[in-house]
Amino acid sequence: MARVKGGFKTRRRRKKVLERASGYYAAGSRSYTIAKERNDRALVYAYRDRKVKKREFRKLWTIRINAAARINGTTYSRLIHGLSTAGIDLDRKSLAYIAVNDPSAFSSLCKHATAAN
Repeated sequence: MARVKGGFKTRRRRKKVLERASGYYAAGSRSYTIAKERNDRALVYAYRDRKVKKREFRKLWTIRINAAARINGTTYSRLIHGLSTAGIDLDRKSLAYIAVNDPSAFSSLCKHATAAN
């Protein structure tokens, strides 16, 4: 029985891994076995960090809203509660954008929120 060498399919698969690993440090970009491990690790990080990115942005929006709310004489939690009581449905991303780019509109939102509390 003759051994199977793999042929072009094996070469194509390995080339794909090495292309993905280009730019990695040392043998990570040249050696197939090491590049394969680094690739797998990178894909795990990529999957994890797609979730982490959402967390980080929500944290950033909360910090920005709280800073702008405190300038207007209230706190983040009072503002969010007041807005929900007043029936103003804005997500944190929009609120943070308004807080940074349109302070006068944000201060009017704060007034509505404090009036509703």
